[in-house]
Amino acid sequence: MRIAWAILRKDLTVELRTLETVPAMAIFTVATFVIFHFGLAQDTIGGQEAAGVFAVSLLFAAILGTNRLFVAEREQGGFDGFLLAPVDRSAMLVAKATALFIYMVILELVAVPAFAVFADPPGLAGALGGLILFLLLANIAVALVGTVVSAMAVNTRARDLIGPIIGLPLLIPMLIAFAIGTGKLLTVHAVHGHPGVVTVHHTPSGEWLLVLALYDVFNALLAYAVFDYLLEE
Repeated sequence: MRIAWAILRKDLTVELRTLETVPAMAIFTVATFVIFHFGLAQDTIGGQEAAGVFAVSLLFAAILGTNRLFVAEREQGGFDGFLLAPVDRSAMLVAKATALFIYMVILELVAVPAFAVFADPPGLAGALGGLILFLLLANIAVALVGTVVSAMAVNTRARDLIGPIIGLPLLIPMLIAFAIGTGKLLTVHAVHGHPGVVTVHHTPSGEWLLVLALYDVFNALLAYAVFDYLLEE
């Protein structure tokens, strides 16, 4: 963990000084929301439609972060130094996955308010707690898959193409669970009780949280099993 923390601190320091990755992800996401806002020509979108817009926008922004994850190591010889050092190779996996997870969290601090402005989905405030749980589990999946795919693609000449081509299909199960689960959260039902009293209910979506959690566990085991081999190759 000491080695992983050193690599993570280096990555966060470089990002803080250069601001190359997270701002680009945030600008891309906000621009995508603007495109959907005017493309759909609706002041308000809700339910599954809103969830689809939100999920796809975040997923494509995550690909930008994935493509940049190992660029510094490739350009500055960091891979060679790490492989020659007598340290556990999984430290690189932990550090890079954690860095990408942090990038996604920072991105979502911008994306959620922007989504509320441009999509204005009904019931977003009441669904915020469940949405945060979905985002955290989805971020773990993106961090694990993105780290493995980036390590696979970084030493190829077409790394900017290979990352999306391999990463997007692998993230389809996450996209399905996240989109359907958040779609249920953003689907509200108004129940009329006493005269003048309206209660808003959100559709339960706990089963999709479980699907995301299982997908995270599977990817964590897979990433741990193959990451050493990817670094050596």
